[in-house]
Amino acid sequence: MKTISIIVAIADNLAIGKDNQLLWHIPEDLKRFKALTTGHTIVMGKRTFESLPIRPLPNRRSVVITDVPGEEIPGCVMAYSIEDAIARMDECSENFIIGGGMIYRQFMPLAHKLYLTLVHKVFDADTFYPEIDYNEWQEVDRIDVESKDTLGFDYSYITFRRKETPLIFPTI
Repeated sequence: MKTISIIVAIADNLAIGKDNQLLWHIPEDLKRFKALTTGHTIVMGKRTFESLPIRPLPNRRSVVITDVPGEEIPGCVMAYSIEDAIARMDECSENFIIGGGMIYRQFMPLAHKLYLTLVHKVFDADTFYPEIDYNEWQEVDRIDVESKDTLGFDYSYITFRRKETPLIFPTI
């Protein structure tokens, strides 16, 4: 079975971005993202890919979902639907969903694990993470970080594992 994990940083109001950009810059969170995803397959929408500072991200296999038939991006594996993206995921290693909002929404029912960075502040945004039903998830790890002096807000790293097997698309 393919393992699907979501990795995302969300604000108290579920905000994740504005104008195709992140809402904050947390160097330690970027290091955590790199450490967790390096050597794995990352799955994202085309707009998220376009927002990356380095494209594609090094030492990761990038699956980019687009609705443009036949579109190709050098160095990436293209997928033309959620089902197609799942078919292209790694069978033996964790696959990370890295955004954006619509991609997160579609993969939420399929995810086995959530790696959340909860930013303890409300932000103005145009992209939001879907509501999380915490009854479906078991917290397995948490690190609370106080950083008001440097960032102006605190944040927490929380890892959740789904309590029951997620929905799975039929094999394509």
